[in-house]
Amino acid sequence: MTTTAPRLRADAQRNRERIVAAAVDVISEKGPDVPMEEIAARAGVGVGTLYRRFPDRHSLIREVAADMFERVAALAADTVANQPTGWDAVVLLVRHCAEPGLGALSAALRPWLAEHRDRDTELRALADQWLQGFEQAVRKAQKEGAMRTDIGGGDLLRFISLVTCRMPELPEATNRKATTRYVEILIDGLRTTA
Repeated sequence: MTTTAPRLRADAQRNRERIVAAAVDVISEKGPDVPMEEIAARAGVGVGTLYRRFPDRHSLIREVAADMFERVAALAADTVANQPTGWDAVVLLVRHCAEPGLGALSAALRPWLAEHRDRDTELRALADQWLQGFEQAVRKAQKEGAMRTDIGGGDLLRFISLVTCRMPELPEATNRKATTRYVEILIDGLRTTA
């Protein structure tokens, strides 16, 4: 017998979505150890409302991580399906993953994910789905002869992570400008050479 989670009222669902969105922003800025009260304040809800939706920090961070993986996995699948070439798909995915919001969230969650992802079958499956989307774009670009064949999707995600590392000693505008430049250098380095 399968059981389904009870359906939330519309206002409760909106509060849940606001809490997750606020948690994404605050965790991206300050890391996963940020006070729950700060997340509630950013979401515009009371702390009691936050704890009714998420009984502890772990459940909220897990939801943020699952939401991130679901969004990027869907983006990867959509990109591979709708771009005219594998190379176009790779370039679009690299640029998307290098966007400041996603890069900051991914970096902030990295230590938490390292500790929890492999013990959580759903999170592991979502992360694998994301990687498979990258792998599919990479294989398609390589089959077309547009991309070097010595790089896999996992390599590409690690490169993006390295290229988008925020340097706290630099102003935010400088970080963004540097990231954009480094991403374009990375993309250029992925091309096959004649």
